Amino acid sequence: MLRISDEQWELIRKHFPEEHIPDDRPGRKPIPARKVLDAVLWILNTGAQWHMLPQSYPNYKTVHRRFQQWCENEVIRAALTELANTLREQGAIDESECYIDATFASAKGGGAQIGPTRRGKGVKIMAIVDRHGLPLAVTTHAANHHEVTLVQLTFDFYMIEAMPENLIGDKAYDSDQLDETLRGQGTELIAPHRSNRKRKTQDGRRLRRYERRWIVERFFAWIQWQRRLLVRWEYYPSNFLGFVQLAALCILLRQF
Repeated sequence: MLRISDEQWELIRKHFPEEHIPDDRPGRKPIPARKVLDAVLWILNTGAQWHMLPQSYPNYKTVHRRFQQWCENEVIRAALTELANTLREQGAIDESECYIDATFASAKGGGAQIGPTRRGKGVKIMAIVDRHGLPLAVTTHAANHHEVTLVQLTFDFYMIEAMPENLIGDKAYDSDQLDETLRGQGTELIAPHRSNRKRKTQDGRRLRRYERRWIVERFFAWIQWQRRLLVRWEYYPSNFLGFVQLAALCILLRQF
């Protein structure tokens, strides 16, 4: 079962607010954020419905409410950002060579930001990882958007200050406009040409880096061990994004 250690909790606890309920107020007492997080990790790992949360955890309604508050206030994103920058300072993150890709998750719970595709309605999970496969940006979007149009939106969730020197993707990212935009930000895009491209722009020697694109595919394999990410059941897109960010957070915590 997915859990975090006491040492890992100390690294992120300041980002997860405790509930403050006056001692003289009748009714339930506040549930510690650590117990709520453990319960959310159980949901993430098993993919179970909220009401199936075991009795050893806090009441599922409390856990669900607190999790939604975290998502609305971008609590998990803040913890991710701090961990990523700490790892970069320690030399564990190398942004000189980054990889970008997307994976599909079907959506069966309804709600916003869901798009129709040949595989059915769903969402795209976009990610940028460093050369070790550690996440530097994760986000979700309706699946009917082309990945080229989502690159800049993914960079809106980029977690460290230094932009990638090289960004490597598949043929879906072969775009002159995207090349120009990223070059203006100090990033060189490396992607194989589409079959219908007439003017070649890629240096064959630099294109060899594409052979290591399995690194981002491995990242998706890691997070898809968490069954809650295989299908989007959340009505609100921010809640599903919260689960994706939580899976990425667990990957970064393993580096400490």
